[in-house]
Amino acid sequence: MSAYLATIPSPDQGVWHLGPIPLRAYALCIIAGIIVAIWWGERRWVARGGTKGTVIDLAVFAVPFGLVGGRLYHVITDPELYFTEGKNPWKAFAIWDGGLGIWGAIALGAVGALIACRRRGIPLPAMADALAPGIVVAQAIGRIGNYFNQELYGAHTDLPWGLEVYQRFNPEDPDNLLNGVATGHIPLPESPVHPTFLYELLWNLLVALLVIWADRRFKLGHGRVFALYVAGYTVGRGWIEMMRTDTANHILGLRVNVWTSILLFVGAAVYFVLAGKRGPREAPELLRGKDTAATGEPAADPATGDPDAAASEDPAPEAAADAAEPEPAKVAAPADKPAEDAAPAEEPAAKKSDEG
Repeated sequence: MSAYLATIPSPDQGVWHLGPIPLRAYALCIIAGIIVAIWWGERRWVARGGTKGTVIDLAVFAVPFGLVGGRLYHVITDPELYFTEGKNPWKAFAIWDGGLGIWGAIALGAVGALIACRRRGIPLPAMADALAPGIVVAQAIGRIGNYFNQELYGAHTDLPWGLEVYQRFNPEDPDNLLNGVATGHIPLPESPVHPTFLYELLWNLLVALLVIWADRRFKLGHGRVFALYVAGYTVGRGWIEMMRTDTANHILGLRVNVWTSILLFVGAAVYFVLAGKRGPREAPELLRGKDTAATGEPAADPATGDPDAAASEDPAPEAAADAAEPEPAKVAAPADKPAEDAAPAEEPAAKKSDEG
């Protein structure tokens, strides 16, 4: 009993049923994270000068792309879970059973975001900066789903915050223990273990705080906020990944995700430095894109961000109309001349008519 009280217990199950409808904690956490990311990203986008509702429109493209990308990365890096002998390849589509790679979600989600940004005429790096803190907090929320699934934990530990993991049973499908229930709280042989998902959750929240502080302190722009998020996240993900004991493919003795973390950290650091040479944060006019016409403000020049530059390229409608009209001075008589002097040739003809 004392050992149990000194550790973190795992939930008995991660799936509940409302009649025929399964409620999966993992899926609910993913949805909650997406909602937080959209809500916070929208607030940050408007605060930076963007148009309200833009992030919600972007999510229509980015979220489906991100979910597909996350699943693809998971399946590609762990194909033996689905395509080896005795495995059901159709399980590759069972996203509700867990298995999303953040790298694929970000990569393909960025493609969806790029499509939406081009449709709206706004710069993708600026949008990425607005979304960055919300994305990493969404990742933290998603890790709670791993807790309910009893997955992504480390080796045995005697530390007070060790996680108790229990054997789950699923009479209907013995191979699908994610949908099972822990009856009797029978601990697995390696229990208690390092809750590596919890370590990553806490690390993600620290990265969010770092990103928010740096953005306010240095007024970062041109994708540097997003690059800082990627660099900060990969530092923690690299060492936490090496603590995990779940099955993973290795390259040169390191897990695939560790190599991915290293490469992305280097790329993010280089981008952060190079993007700093582009100058101050994007002008608010650039963030409104095609919506500037609806607000009555001039569109910004895409190269300089100067709204006056674009406005000076074409004459104003009033000026164009004035240029099309003849000058009054060329067709009208001077104001100080008598009216009869304006058409002297017509006067004799008028007299002849009167004399008739």
